[in-house]
Amino acid sequence: MTAIPETPDRRAALTHEIAARTGLGEDVIESFLRAFYGAARQDPLLGPAFVGVEDWERHIATLTRFWGSVALMTGGYHGQPMRAHTTLALTPTHFARWLDLFERTAREHLSPEGAEHMLERARRIARSLEMGLIPLALPAAKRPMASGVHP
Repeated sequence: MTAIPETPDRRAALTHEIAARTGLGEDVIESFLRAFYGAARQDPLLGPAFVGVEDWERHIATLTRFWGSVALMTGGYHGQPMRAHTTLALTPTHFARWLDLFERTAREHLSPEGAEHMLERARRIARSLEMGLIPLALPAAKRPMASGVHP
């Protein structure tokens, strides 16, 4: 099987198809992100993660490029989200709260199709970030006892 070549025309057609099906566009995504991150910054658990953001407009522009790439396949984001989150000391509770707030905000601000489209991607991204950032606690391996030694 031959891979389908990535071309600007193909990407634009895909973006157009997703936008038509979901009601999402970069302006809609930016408006949603402003509402979501505005609430996240006020959240007692999530808010401290944003204290270090010095230029909020620049951050929103980056987030809009990221979500445009994720949701609309625009290809406009070329950053490293895993690296960007490594210094935040996130826990599973942070990810659960982020997803809960994301879902509530998406359902309030987006069409049902747009909300589902964003939520499917948000869940996948949160799962990936959580697995990459939080070490999995594994049970200690049992050591084999020396021959002839009994507990």
